[in-house]
Amino acid sequence: MRIVLQRVKSASVAVDGERISAIGPGLLLLVGVAAGDGEAEAGWLARKVAGLRVLADEAGKMNRSVVESGGGILAVSQFTLLGDARKGRRPSFVGAATPEVAEPLFDLFCDELRGAGVRSVQTGRFGAMMDVALVNDGPVTIVLER
Repeated sequence: MRIVLQRVKSASVAVDGERISAIGPGLLLLVGVAAGDGEAEAGWLARKVAGLRVLADEAGKMNRSVVESGGGILAVSQFTLLGDARKGRRPSFVGAATPEVAEPLFDLFCDELRGAGVRSVQTGRFGAMMDVALVNDGPVTIVLER
């Protein structure tokens, strides 16, 4: 799994012009499920994200996790994170899991976030064309892989 984590002041997802999810301060996660990923990767990354100290404390230092701060998470499935553009000009997506494998693992990842104490976990719509809007905070952007 590969995750692009962005600290945000707010983020939302719309499908066909209709807003389906939104959060205030917290984390936007773009989540790519790779071929060969399983429950272990989903659980490990969920615990890592929930405990990662990237949100500001009272002094403005990156010292709080999303659980400690009470912030939300907006998780968006994005198979293109597994794109390989090392050869040619068109990315190859053979490293991405099939939708039949990726969707349940993405759902498990979100459930694991909730189980790790994240108060609000919102999602996009798996497989849909989505408009993702965000107000980046910092900016703080971190790539996580397992």
